[in-house]
Amino acid sequence: MTRPAQKMVFGLGNPGPEYEGTRHNVGFEVLDRLALHEGLLFESPRSLPGYSRSSPFLWARSHDPSALLVKPTTFMNRSGEVASSLLAWAGIDPADLFVVYDDLDLPLGNLRLRPFGSSGGHRGVSSIIESLSTDRFPRLRIGIGRPTTDAARHVLSRFTERERAEIDVSTAEAVDAILFWLRTGDIEGCMTRFHSRWNPTRPGG
Repeated sequence: MTRPAQKMVFGLGNPGPEYEGTRHNVGFEVLDRLALHEGLLFESPRSLPGYSRSSPFLWARSHDPSALLVKPTTFMNRSGEVASSLLAWAGIDPADLFVVYDDLDLPLGNLRLRPFGSSGGHRGVSSIIESLSTDRFPRLRIGIGRPTTDAARHVLSRFTERERAEIDVSTAEAVDAILFWLRTGDIEGCMTRFHSRWNPTRPGG
């Protein structure tokens, strides 16, 4: 089988119109913006050449750089089913899987890159770690603001108009970071470049 891509990017979220625009779906938003930037369209698994399994997801194919962009359409806590199935089919190592998702422990709009690590309690990432039997894959967390009420209600709420403007800036920055990683494969260099860009040193600081 011809290898369908060298890398894979997963954006995490929940399927269905009732979840569109919610804080928990920021991973989907980043992939939508990335696809728009690259002129790509998401398609169903039935249109993925050579793929014959039943895991539900939407995908888009980038040729330069070579990558599959994937939005699992299981619910968040079953994201790992899609990840393990697709990585095994494509022959892609977990180190070449990049996961983008929301983080309620980060202030709104803040971005953090990590080369590997625990799920931090995020159910979608926990599912991926469990399915792959490893946490050795890079990921990008996007802050959705700390909850003032119940955390479950918070992640399923929508951004205010002011918050939306800030999140739109963050998703654009996230796309830049993902493209850098796709083109170089250098997660450490990506962290060095973008963490300093996202957190510039203040004069006199």
